[in-house]
Amino acid sequence: MSESPLVFVVDDEELVRKALSTLLRSVGYRVKAFATAQELYDDPALQEANCLILDVRLPFLSGLDFQQKLADMDVKLPVIFITGHGDIPMTVRAMKAGAADFLAKPFRDQDILDAVAAAAEKNRRARTSGRSLHELKERYQRLSTREKQIMIMATSGLMNKQIAGELGLSEITVKIHRGKITRKMMAKTFADLVKMAESLDISSSENLR
Repeated sequence: MSESPLVFVVDDEELVRKALSTLLRSVGYRVKAFATAQELYDDPALQEANCLILDVRLPFLSGLDFQQKLADMDVKLPVIFITGHGDIPMTVRAMKAGAADFLAKPFRDQDILDAVAAAAEKNRRARTSGRSLHELKERYQRLSTREKQIMIMATSGLMNKQIAGELGLSEITVKIHRGKITRKMMAKTFADLVKMAESLDISSSENLR
């Protein structure tokens, strides 16, 4: 059974931290709360978090500046901003920088729960997609150079006869290679193989490596 999503809460008001932590835990989330962005920055569990609830106005380092710091660190974490002093320019800046949501205090419990659920699901899909692409790249790298050539040519639309002519092989040899490619790439159909090639962004011999 997989662990429930981990939500980080950063707010310098203790009552807000406690209220949010209690609310989120009541519906099954794991929660870690911090008074400053710096405390979160130093936490080793940062890469494991699924969602971040971040106050805009914080001591030492503002929420918006911390959002930029996360981006610079390549930490892809959905951020839900909360603030009692929001304005349109601030909201626009946060959303353009990739914030998942922006809620003005006081907000309803259901509003923050809905925002967290959407952000955690977005994070889950992103991580699943990342793992899938990583596994796909590993399978591709296990192909021989010849198999990579044939996969690229076949998924670019060339027929077996054309591939054979281009590579100086017999048509039956190309068919044998294609069978091996399909098995190694774990493709159920040729259409699957084409989609894999698109995901890998391979379209020419320049991509052989």
